[in-house]
Amino acid sequence: MSKLGFIGLGIMGGPMAANLQKGNHELFVCDVKKVPDDLIAGGAVVCATPKEVAEKAEFVFTMLPNTPDVGKVLFGENGVAEGLTPGKIVIDHSSIAPKETREYAAKINELGCEYIDAPVSGGDVGAQAGTLAIMCGGNQEAFDAAKPLLDRMGKNVTLVGANGIGQMTKICNQIIVGNTIEAVAEALLLAAKAGADPRKVHAALAGGWADSLVFQNHGKRMIERNFEPGGRIELHRKDLNLALAESYALGVPLPNTATTHALWNACVGAGGIAWDHSAIVKALEAMSGFEIGDEA
Repeated sequence: MSKLGFIGLGIMGGPMAANLQKGNHELFVCDVKKVPDDLIAGGAVVCATPKEVAEKAEFVFTMLPNTPDVGKVLFGENGVAEGLTPGKIVIDHSSIAPKETREYAAKINELGCEYIDAPVSGGDVGAQAGTLAIMCGGNQEAFDAAKPLLDRMGKNVTLVGANGIGQMTKICNQIIVGNTIEAVAEALLLAAKAGADPRKVHAALAGGWADSLVFQNHGKRMIERNFEPGGRIELHRKDLNLALAESYALGVPLPNTATTHALWNACVGAGGIAWDHSAIVKALEAMSGFEIGDEA
């Protein structure tokens, strides 16, 4: 049994921590909001600060919204770094900038500890089921030590390269997912405007080359007008910000990604920063003057 710390217990972090807890590990947790009742009922120890979590745990997991949040939790007052002792491993599941990730890793290494950037894909459903894809950056020894724990949260856990490469892989994931969501929105809106029943179109395309988890799950959301967040526009837009920054730095054009990013900006301008990312269809509907649920 290992002593594990988990900081950031939201839509993703809460169920991820719960899956670690099912492995009968001792769990120390911290969050700016209320710690989920199920973790407390399972025996999790609530800590007042990230420093306290790091003092008590051998492995410290973080799942936070953005790059500055990770920096504050790791290196701010009463942060993780203040509680670390040599030999511990910090594993960050947040989706943040590769450059800052490499800087954070170097600072943790200076303390005699290891750092793995381990962003995830699979949404809240994957977090609950323990079936996430986890893309890791770090050294082989640290990865080997952490993998049995990561396997409790994901079904595809891969060491992709050195620190920062896990985050770059997540950016690539978000490009594919975001642009696919946008394509699904275009297709279903076109079908509906032409007079087709989008539910029947959705069923007809299942199993063909257009099919995917994104098509199945997000297409269904668009048709049913269910924009309660599984993955928030706020966070996916942030990830595409990172993608576009990397594209500028490396001189790699990302024209479709820029369009998807702009459509999410339009949703934010309409008050939808907390909508599910499938709500990108609303931006297209606004431009066309037609909603999928309307009569053609």
